[in-house]
Amino acid sequence: MSTEIELKLQLTPKAARKLREHPLLSGLTPQKQYLLNTYYDTPALELHARRIALRFRKKGEQWLLTVKTAEPASGGLALRSEWECPARPGEFDFSHVDNPDLRGFLELRRELLEPVFTTHFNRQILQVSYGDSEIEMAIDKGSIDSRDRSAPICEIELELLSGKVDDIFALTRQLQKDVALYPAIASKAERGYRAYLDAPVKPWKAKPANVHAGLTPVEAFRAIALGCLEHFQRNEDGLLAESQPEFVHQARVALRRLRSAIKLFAPVLPADFVQAYGQTWQTLAGALGDARNWDVFLSETLPPISAAFSSHKDTKRLRSTAQKRARAARRDITDLLSLREYPCLLVEFTAAVYALHDSQAISLVDFAQERLAAHARRARKLARRLPDLNADERHQMRIAFKKLRYALEFFAPLWPERKLTPYLAALTSLQDELGRLNDHVTAEALLAASLSKGDAGIAHGWLAGRQLLLLETLPTAINAWLEQKAPWQH
Repeated sequence: MSTEIELKLQLTPKAARKLREHPLLSGLTPQKQYLLNTYYDTPALELHARRIALRFRKKGEQWLLTVKTAEPASGGLALRSEWECPARPGEFDFSHVDNPDLRGFLELRRELLEPVFTTHFNRQILQVSYGDSEIEMAIDKGSIDSRDRSAPICEIELELLSGKVDDIFALTRQLQKDVALYPAIASKAERGYRAYLDAPVKPWKAKPANVHAGLTPVEAFRAIALGCLEHFQRNEDGLLAESQPEFVHQARVALRRLRSAIKLFAPVLPADFVQAYGQTWQTLAGALGDARNWDVFLSETLPPISAAFSSHKDTKRLRSTAQKRARAARRDITDLLSLREYPCLLVEFTAAVYALHDSQAISLVDFAQERLAAHARRARKLARRLPDLNADERHQMRIAFKKLRYALEFFAPLWPERKLTPYLAALTSLQDELGRLNDHVTAEALLAASLSKGDAGIAHGWLAGRQLLLLETLPTAINAWLEQKAPWQH
């Protein structure tokens, strides 16, 4: 088995021609190949479900059988385990796979395997010496084909042959100064499955944090931060297409979780990293927040107002104005993602995360207990003062509970599910109550700042009444949470 450390970047055909003329590459002679790949799976796509890619590749006159497994990717960087050996097309021999569980899984499905899609592309390979490293650059142009559907391939892959991961990022940043290179998170295999299924892009939700007690706090932060970045990148296509509001919601959650993780792990991270990247995402997060607020207003807050005042002439004007505001907020997001600085930020942040080193000798469990206890104390202090809190303080309480929930979700794999489930359920229920209350407060702010009194007049009274009703039910949710024993306590 070998482990690939690979950075994938998308570019246009015009940018690919410009790339070959770059001073760092212009003197290098490429090795040229034509590659034909057929990917196989079971009719139920069981390999795809496990993030396994199985292919036969024709490379010149040679055929190769390749098995790959993938870890979550972010910033374009992917870590993949790979097993490859010479083979005859259509003959599945997995004896070279030295992972017994994976080999057994594949052998049990040998008779079910069938082709699902092909990729074919021309590849130029350049050996690039950069820093202390040897890096292979593959420039691929071709297509993915499945069931009479086709998608273009125009990308580069930077694979570390020897040296340091830092040098792959440094080389990329140098190339990005002159060529538009965009970190790509979807592999050719993933795009092939999408073509095979003719599946639309769907909103991507956060996955459980890939942490365990054997990690150091910095290693845990790296896994969490890269998971948050993947969560965001997986929703980019939907954001750019200005499609379902759920893409905005998930992208906003991803950045909130990322910024929360940076603050949570701040005690073990370099101060300059926290200062730089704690603020870097703020502009994009703000744009997502604006769009999400209008989406919630249109989909959740406005419908009951319209039902209550169905014959009122202002309701149609209110909806029309709100829709215009929502479209403008979406355009702000696409404008930010279209900036040349955005793909550079993805590479820069991913590089910075990989460059982090541990400087404190503390176990992850001890660190998690300390940080969770601190978050819970702040939330509990505010919750017990609920009757005396003003609107701003209730907002601070909501933020405190949100940070506690994110922290608990990040550290969830460290504790038994039987301890975690009831506490997290009570916390989630409370956060939902606070979220509904905040939606109404936010709606009032949107109306006051963005709409005329004539447009907004009928909504203010309804919103104020709903807030009073929600405040009456809040103590029950708070008491349910206060009664739970924290899972991190012995």
